[in-house]
Amino acid sequence: MITPRPYSSQTLEAAALLGSQIRLARIERGWTIEELAERVGATHVTIRNVERGYPGVAIGVVFEAASLVGVPLFHVDRERRDLEGAWVASRLALLPSRVREKTGVPDGY
Repeated sequence: MITPRPYSSQTLEAAALLGSQIRLARIERGWTIEELAERVGATHVTIRNVERGYPGVAIGVVFEAASLVGVPLFHVDRERRDLEGAWVASRLALLPSRVREKTGVPDGY
């Protein structure tokens, strides 16, 4: 038997909010769950899980569903998203490409 993965309350709240936004936008467009599922390339069960905020659904499926019904991901303004992407890239350029396990004297000594 597989043990369910524990998610933080913040993760569960964010997934539920995004799922609700997707459901609202789908209904406002007049699409059935089956229509959205076909457009996403997923099953109606998966889309139902997206709308219920189940955090185990693949992030690509959730993002595609949101995009198709018009729920904005991150900032609505493309220019702002580009600026944030550039900012993150510049920060990453200053950091090591990977994190290694610390060796040597333990903290507190």
